[in-house]
Amino acid sequence: MIILTSLLEANEYLGPSAVAIGNFDGVHKGHRELISRTADIADRCGLVSDVFTFLNHPVNEIAGKCIIKSIMSPREKAQAIEDLGIDVMVAIPFVDRVRMSSPQEFARDILASDLHCRHAVCGYNNSFGYRGAGHPADLVRFGKEYGFDVTVMEEYDIDGRAVSSTLIRQKLEEGDVVAFSRLTDRRYSISGRVMQGQHLGRTIGFPTVNLSLEEDMALPMNGVYVTDIYVNNIKYHSVTNVGNKPSVGKFSKNAETHIFGFDGDLYGKNVKVEFIDLLRPEIKFADIEHLSAQIEKDCEAARQYHGI
Repeated sequence: MIILTSLLEANEYLGPSAVAIGNFDGVHKGHRELISRTADIADRCGLVSDVFTFLNHPVNEIAGKCIIKSIMSPREKAQAIEDLGIDVMVAIPFVDRVRMSSPQEFARDILASDLHCRHAVCGYNNSFGYRGAGHPADLVRFGKEYGFDVTVMEEYDIDGRAVSSTLIRQKLEEGDVVAFSRLTDRRYSISGRVMQGQHLGRTIGFPTVNLSLEEDMALPMNGVYVTDIYVNNIKYHSVTNVGNKPSVGKFSKNAETHIFGFDGDLYGKNVKVEFIDLLRPEIKFADIEHLSAQIEKDCEAARQYHGI
């Protein structure tokens, strides 16, 4: 998949295209269906399949601060979209030209002209143009005027509830990583380079690998989770504490993962932790002895969950 980061690049590179329009944070099941439909239309009509999205969330850009936290990093989002068979992703900053365009100007100048759109695909609740004044019915009308067809995807429901990025963030805040998996068709995960910790886990018999967590990302509720960790693409069963370690001081929120059946130094290595289920919320213990006893119980519960 080719990634373009400006409308100028898109104008010069793209041929006639089928364009999926949206922010697509989390690439949940509704997004996946919309993007897959775009790829199918492109294949059937001999068009380039294209996703048009933003590098920065429009709400955050307008506010000048992080109000809506990202579910996925740009790299993860791009990979998920590529896996759905898309040829080109146009991911641009929410610049003034887009921000100040009227719905008609967006359809005419950006979709029809810059993106060479011949078929647009959007969600039932999509909004576009200045202050989000344009809606799917407007896009259909402008498409007839400027030479592109429009497919409007219906609401995607699970258990009678519309799947949305907002719902996914809510489930993460509740620690419901099982629901996250059901809504997205994948496990919630964090990736990064193992950082130097306080070595407290090692001193009480439970060595961990430590990952920092970014404040502008949607993060799970503080607690202990059953997890898998990937080291050099090898999967190990594990248990992970997400939180601020209230029993031993004041710390920034991070993730500490104890790996079953692994004995080695991972400092500076890149790992990926996948979350399977919540064991318990984070608790502040009176002393290290009580903390150590609970960690032992958590490890045993996680082993039983993993069947090891």
